[in-house]
Amino acid sequence: MELIFKFFVLISLILAIYIIIRNFDVIKIIIIYFKDLLLRK
Repeated sequence: MELIFKFFVLISLILAIYIIIRNFDVIKIIIIYFKDLLLRK
């Protein structure tokens, strides 16, 4: 049972990393946007 849980967590991490890499441009734009908001104050 514990093995299945670890396997599920591993797949979730791989998926999360894949999604982050796929959407890297979008994340970069969001980071730049938030940086501009913080610097503007």
